[in-house]
Amino acid sequence: MLIIGELINTSRKAVREAVETQNAEYIRQLAKAQIDAGANYLDVNCGTMIFNELEMMEWLVNTVQEAVEAPLCIDSPNPLAIEKGLSLVKYGQPLINSITAEVERYQQILPLVQKYKAKIVALCMDDTGIPETAEKRMRVVKNLYQSLTEAGIPEEDIYFDPLVTPVSTGDRAGVEVLETLARISKEYPNVHKVCGLSNVSFGLPNRKVLNQLFLVQTMTMGMDSYILDPLDRVMMGFVHGSQALLGLDPYCGNYLSVHRQGLYQS
Repeated sequence: MLIIGELINTSRKAVREAVETQNAEYIRQLAKAQIDAGANYLDVNCGTMIFNELEMMEWLVNTVQEAVEAPLCIDSPNPLAIEKGLSLVKYGQPLINSITAEVERYQQILPLVQKYKAKIVALCMDDTGIPETAEKRMRVVKNLYQSLTEAGIPEEDIYFDPLVTPVSTGDRAGVEVLETLARISKEYPNVHKVCGLSNVSFGLPNRKVLNQLFLVQTMTMGMDSYILDPLDRVMMGFVHGSQALLGLDPYCGNYLSVHRQGLYQS
């Protein structure tokens, strides 16, 4: 299970203010807290700062790495910002968020994956947009899998994102994601699956409950990576507990270890 801490993102008001004022201590504390809570990777995203994103990406990556020796997920719509971040990564294998089957995006990001030998989040979308059904998403998966592996990207470095959309806008939004995951797990057993959970509950009350339930449902269908808030102890408890119940934690060793550390909250 790969947990990518989502909190260092300038779409969050407190982070944006910290970046704008160069409050390095706030960013360092946020980075350390996420790793201490169980994150394996840290997402670094300053995509809202469109006029000076490259400069801010450099500052953020360097600041985070002053606090933790952890691999980073470099996250941006701007390929230049992604390359700036990748060029500064010191620890572990970086992860790029993200590539798609859109022709322009694919052509921009693939050379960076190859150059920096990065893991890659592959979104199930193409130039027609986000497919509504699992069947159409799987066509994108097939195309991306073939093109990425033919370009020399190892299967185990590919993280397919089935693209979670709000159930408030369509009754089958959650079901189509679950069906996509089941098919990816069966047809491409050596790749990984990743998502951000929070979109599923957009526009609805009691969002945390829906997010937690969807985490359990997606894990049952083979999801093995998440972009989430690792400081949410209840959510992390669901991660560890589900792994134990699904037979992914031999003798419940990780579950018991986390419990002894006091990180689990029932």
